[in-house]
Amino acid sequence: MADLKIRNLKKGFDGTAIIQGVDLDIRDREFVVFVGPSGCGKSTLLRLIAGLEEVSGGTIELDGKDITDMAPAKRDLAMVFQTYALYPHMTVRKNLSFALDLAGVAKSEVQEKVGNAARILELAPLLERKPKQLSGGQRQRVAIGRAIVRNPKIFLFDEPLSNLDAALRVQTRLELARLHKDLQATMIYVTHDQVEAMTLADKVVVLNGGRVEQVGSPLELYHHPANLFVAGFLGTPKMGFLRGVVSRCDATGCEVQLESGARVPLAQSAGHLAIGSPVTLGVRPEHLNVVAAGQGRMQVIADVSERLGSDTFCHVRSHSGEMLTVRVRGDFSPGYGEALELAFEPAHCHLFDADGQAIGKRLQQAA
Repeated sequence: MADLKIRNLKKGFDGTAIIQGVDLDIRDREFVVFVGPSGCGKSTLLRLIAGLEEVSGGTIELDGKDITDMAPAKRDLAMVFQTYALYPHMTVRKNLSFALDLAGVAKSEVQEKVGNAARILELAPLLERKPKQLSGGQRQRVAIGRAIVRNPKIFLFDEPLSNLDAALRVQTRLELARLHKDLQATMIYVTHDQVEAMTLADKVVVLNGGRVEQVGSPLELYHHPANLFVAGFLGTPKMGFLRGVVSRCDATGCEVQLESGARVPLAQSAGHLAIGSPVTLGVRPEHLNVVAAGQGRMQVIADVSERLGSDTFCHVRSHSGEMLTVRVRGDFSPGYGEALELAFEPAHCHLFDADGQAIGKRLQQAA
């Protein structure tokens, strides 16, 4: 078992609060990703769990045991850092076995554990090489293998792919996903890369300013963001936002009049908001459609387009100056400055109040 319980955890440096009262439950065998912008506290939170930073307040429990003030070596956790931190004068085999050798583990057991880690990570042909003879991806696999041989209760990863090139990041990301399935282990992973968060996690923890903004599965956070921050942070390209006011609210739903003058009917309630209340309408690129003149809800001007082959991302500007991204087929590319009309998919639009909190409830889900 490897259940982690964090309650009202706080950390400050020189009077500045970095972690501000975090409450979090991590279940056995979950792959949990901490994600957020630089400086949000995600790496500090991981280091508090590992025992590498002293807690200013709150508690950390592992399987019901308080480990808040326990030494890192006694927490039964293994950490993989952004830098590989391999011993350059040792072979891969010796790097993998070093911690076990220091602990006085029997040679036969060391050989078995090193052999298992090498098999899982496909390192067997590299065991007699030294780190300088390895690629970046191979060095990171050795660093992960060094954690595997310890058989910890929880694996901690601090941005382990950030030093790899784009192709290696994709490859190693897939290897980590397979590793989690094979080991059936509890893993906590820190990244600023939302693609890693969306593709690896069972549970995503979005952090901002040392606080947890939202916790949930990747698709839950993508489709039901709790606020503007989460909505704008998760998704590539990101969600577009349009300012407006509530212009209608009844049993069939509500309507938003945008600053550009367009009116968008939504199949959801406006919650506690009255007619005239300021709101922000959020819509993702795949839920906007370019349509023939006279068939859309909103007129826009084409900006630049990014052609990716299978898809094209058209960046457009509303008459009120707001930027949106529209996902269209790969062979479509409007000219710069061309007038376009957009249709919204009302069932997939998001509504946020003046404080940036998600409001309303989709009526078809409430039935």
